[in-house]
Amino acid sequence: MEFEIRLSGAVEVRAAGRRGDLGSTKTRLTLAALAWDAGRTVSVDTLIHRIWDDHPPGKAREALHAHISRIRACLRFAGSDAPAIVSRTNSYVLHVDPDRVDLRCYTNCVDQARALKDSDDPESVLGLLDRADGLWRGEPLAGITGSWAEHLRTAVGETGLVAAMTRTEILLGQGRFADAVPVLLPLAREHPVDEALAERLAVALYGSNRTAEATRLLQRTRQRVVRDIGLDAGRGLHRVHQGILAGTPAAALLGSTGGGGKKPARPAPSVPDNLPRDVPWVGRRDELRRLTSALCEGQDGSAVVVTVEAIDGMGGVGKTALAVHLGHRLRDRFPDGRLFLRLGGGHPGRTATTAARALTELLRLLGTEAKELSHDTDALAALWRTATRDRRMLVILDDAAGSEQVRPLLPGASPTAVIVTSRRRLPGLPGVRPVSLDVLPRADAMALFARRLGVRSGADETDIAEIVRMCGHLPLAIEIVASRLLARPSWGTSDLLRQLRTGGAHLTQLRDGERSMTHVFELSYRALSAEQQLVFRRIGLHVGTEFTPHAVAALTGLSAPVAGRVLEELLAHHLVSEKSPYRFTMHDLLRDYARSLIESGDTESEDDCRRAERALVDHYVRTADRADRLAYPFRSRIDHQAADPGLSCPELADAQAAEQWLISEGANLLDTLDWLVHHGSERQLAFSVHVLAGFLDMEGHAVTAEPLLRRAVAHWDAAGDSAARARALLDLGAVYTHSSRYAEAISAASEALDVARSLGEWELQSECVHQLSIPLWQTGQYAQAQELQKRSLDFLLRTDNKRQIARSRNLLGITHLHLAENSEALECFTSALAGFTEIADGRGRYSTLNNIAQLCQRMGDLRAAESAYREAIGVAEGMGNKRDRATLQMNLASVLDALGKAEEALVLYGRVLPVLRAVGDRRGEAIALNGIGRAHRAAGRGEQALPRHLAALEVIRRIHAAGEEADVLYDLALTERDTGRTDQAVAHLEESLSVSRRIGAPAEEARAARALAELRGSLNEPVQ
Repeated sequence: MEFEIRLSGAVEVRAAGRRGDLGSTKTRLTLAALAWDAGRTVSVDTLIHRIWDDHPPGKAREALHAHISRIRACLRFAGSDAPAIVSRTNSYVLHVDPDRVDLRCYTNCVDQARALKDSDDPESVLGLLDRADGLWRGEPLAGITGSWAEHLRTAVGETGLVAAMTRTEILLGQGRFADAVPVLLPLAREHPVDEALAERLAVALYGSNRTAEATRLLQRTRQRVVRDIGLDAGRGLHRVHQGILAGTPAAALLGSTGGGGKKPARPAPSVPDNLPRDVPWVGRRDELRRLTSALCEGQDGSAVVVTVEAIDGMGGVGKTALAVHLGHRLRDRFPDGRLFLRLGGGHPGRTATTAARALTELLRLLGTEAKELSHDTDALAALWRTATRDRRMLVILDDAAGSEQVRPLLPGASPTAVIVTSRRRLPGLPGVRPVSLDVLPRADAMALFARRLGVRSGADETDIAEIVRMCGHLPLAIEIVASRLLARPSWGTSDLLRQLRTGGAHLTQLRDGERSMTHVFELSYRALSAEQQLVFRRIGLHVGTEFTPHAVAALTGLSAPVAGRVLEELLAHHLVSEKSPYRFTMHDLLRDYARSLIESGDTESEDDCRRAERALVDHYVRTADRADRLAYPFRSRIDHQAADPGLSCPELADAQAAEQWLISEGANLLDTLDWLVHHGSERQLAFSVHVLAGFLDMEGHAVTAEPLLRRAVAHWDAAGDSAARARALLDLGAVYTHSSRYAEAISAASEALDVARSLGEWELQSECVHQLSIPLWQTGQYAQAQELQKRSLDFLLRTDNKRQIARSRNLLGITHLHLAENSEALECFTSALAGFTEIADGRGRYSTLNNIAQLCQRMGDLRAAESAYREAIGVAEGMGNKRDRATLQMNLASVLDALGKAEEALVLYGRVLPVLRAVGDRRGEAIALNGIGRAHRAAGRGEQALPRHLAALEVIRRIHAAGEEADVLYDLALTERDTGRTDQAVAHLEESLSVSRRIGAPAEEARAARALAELRGSLNEPVQ
């Protein structure tokens, strides 16, 4: 079976003439991101960046895994030829021959052709280019947006230009000028200021006896270059033009051109100026504007207080380069001199420059004779203030150790301005206005690399984007790898990227012979105290990317207050960042350095590291257990050992705080589970996934939860712990329910109920009944669910468990609601609401209010329904998970639609549909799609409504939600009736009637029968 992945044009998978169904745009982009590196390992971070740019969703790893699962499912249609997507540590690889990926094969053909261009076999070169052309089906990744997609299109576009130029070189060399013209003409239109391209096309036109066109092209190109670039055109255009005018044979005009003169040397400065050389500048526009504005204040000569600007940031972020660039940029603003002095604050192995030594050097730069210089610091400071009183100078004090070192060096009342750079924040300087540098934005980072590299063959924009990402967008790291590439003339960017990926530890690759990022970070590390060094190193062991003082306390054994203080100190050193209050992160390269210190074994033993990691994992699991008990108090729990009394946990005052902690720490909790999968025992993993089951289920992490919960069930079975196994089955069943996999949910809950009955655990039995009733209700098995709940409630009423009694009444009320037993439903809901209110259970309250609203809606009291829905949404505002909040808004939208507010309803439906899809709630997705269809029909847009109803019906039938199937069939039929599709409307009403009878839903049955009778009556058909 011929298998192919197409990236040229629309992203497709084809085998034996058939096309696989990839689904969404993001899934197609995920396949493209893997296929472009077919056969090569692609890190999770790289994939996330390619798919979502710099704005990934909150659960990017989960979303990525879901897209890859869909791709795997799609690839199965190729049978034995289907390639495998293999998951490795923090990465994936698509095992497929790169030649099965059309764009990879395309670029390979062009690369081969380019390599063979100077061989004696031009026909082979043309054959390769013909094969490449045959693979081209249009714009790569058609219909997909995003920076990586654009980079890929740009890269492939450059390959296309190379292919065309290679083809024309051969054609022109063979004297086939007329054949070269149609290849070059479209390229010249796309690149109107490309002089080399214009020269080649002009020669081809001239050689084809189209001399007038050739001369017009050359004139137009020269004018365009002057207008668009501001420079005169190169000598090559002039040489070709003169050759054409002189009648030189076309073949003789194919040689290359050169030229270019030297710029005159710059005169030596007449004032003190020891600034280091400037470099071609990229980025930092906002910082430059701010600093330029500040340094130019008081230029009328009235300034009497010295201007002091402090530039701080982590090592390698470009502080010195920015200060020096400013000095050159503002040269004319400071006519009395520009002084640069290194203070050595970033070199802990050396003594930082003393104030006396620094003042002596500054005064010498001003021309002060040695005999006038004192050894007394105060005297030198006085002399310095006198020397600068009337001078408008710029003084750059580079790499300051701290405020105390800098303070004596500041001029007095003077028009002189001072820029101080430091790896530390300098809050102690009088009147200082700090500018803290962060890493470069991606576009500026790429521009810096390209500027440093200059014009170079083999430079691929996609490669550059990945290289600067691996450099953490840190300017010095980018400079270093660019210098490394420049030192290897035979390398292209792909070679450099390959070396960075496979050449050993990532950080050690960031070196160029003279400089290394490891050395830069070592200077910052050695300047720390022993306590600060401990915290810095242990952060390298953290499982996630963000951390709090409590997490650091667990890693280090320090108390949380001490850990918080040390983090503030590291923040002042720019070794950590605070993204939000009390939540810190560390630059990726610094984290790599911290890990390297651990792995060296010089300061930490392996046992110390393992103990620290286990303490961190224990911190997250134990705190999650406390949070889970507050946020989801209704869960039936597995017993566990008491927590370590020395464990430092954050305060969780109530359910809302607990739920917020779970959401904030969500990524770390997922990473903790991943650590346990690879390093923990089966018992630890089984208990931990039980603790996090509520969080995983409510926050839509079904893809992560299901395999781990299956593993937990197997563990408790093997361990012979039946009670734990039953609870693990309940956890698994809840995930199945919320994923709309009702048959599996019923099976898991039924199995758990059998175990609970054999153990005689009444509390566990009650929870099993509750969890079993939900999928029974959602598949239209109302009578069975009602019978189970009645028995459970009879037992619960003999206990004092108010929460479980209220939950049972609420669910019993739902069964009455669907069986059109409205008074019984209202009684159950009223009692449940009172119970939840008494125990201050917010989740129970908004759930019951939602059900009361549905009852009001069924009874025709739409205003009361709207009021109840809005009250439920208000209760859930500060709590509740995304799925619940989306469901409440979706239900409110249905009432708004019924009240004639179709457009407002559509806005709500449009808001909640992506949320329901993201958390995997297929039932909710179908209800929302059907609601959108109803709203469009109410607004008179039946043709827009129809596809929504059909999409909803497809989803509902896939998950076997019979109750919703009756609703969707009914609404679909009404839309078909309104759009003149009478036969289809009759058929679907008959189906709705049949489904309603089968599940015992009298209200839905009566509704369908009435509509069917009316429709048949309008057709004068007999009613059966």
